[in-house]
Amino acid sequence: MLDFMNLGLYRENNRIEAKKAQGGLPESIWETYSAFANTLGGVILLGVVEKEDKTLDVVGLPNADKLMKQFWDTVNNQKKVSVNLLSHKDVFAQDIDGKQIIVINVPRADRAYRPVYLDGNPLNTYRRDGEGDYRCTKEQYQAMVRDASVRTQDMLIISEMSADVLNPESIRSYRQRMRLSKPGHVWEASESKSMRQRAEEYLIREMQLFLSSLI
Repeated sequence: MLDFMNLGLYRENNRIEAKKAQGGLPESIWETYSAFANTLGGVILLGVVEKEDKTLDVVGLPNADKLMKQFWDTVNNQKKVSVNLLSHKDVFAQDIDGKQIIVINVPRADRAYRPVYLDGNPLNTYRRDGEGDYRCTKEQYQAMVRDASVRTQDMLIISEMSADVLNPESIRSYRQRMRLSKPGHVWEASESKSMRQRAEEYLIREMQLFLSSLI
């Protein structure tokens, strides 16, 4: 966790990216999102600049709430981003000496979701190297696709299997854990049948992974 009161002690690196963003959401944020998700994860700071001496400086944002809404609208648009890895606890406004910045914690994507790509084009995939975001080579992209397809039997979802085969108490406990770990996740609030089905499949897969880890 960053010490927000002492951001000047940090530098941009393979896990930290600063963007001024005073004129709106920068387009380059999506390259960084893809790069962090495909590499080791990282933190994007909006309203922060890197000075000539490489230290970070808070400039603040004129309208952090508007910028966050724009971010959520875009990250949930699969025409722009292949997958939303974030819950609301991962994106928040932070006040520093009377100036607001936005903090976006991007986790490393599970291999099943990699590569995380942009604009509906799987080849528009990025990786993080040092302080920069770089488009993946064809070989790097293919390696992620191969890794994503490697699944053990206990990772597979059985199509004939529904939540009815699981212990109701285990389901209740797991859902509680998910609400605590990912508050505000889109599946939690959705009432549509298709989203409930997707959430059920996700729940079954995660339960299978959890149970297999205990063996």
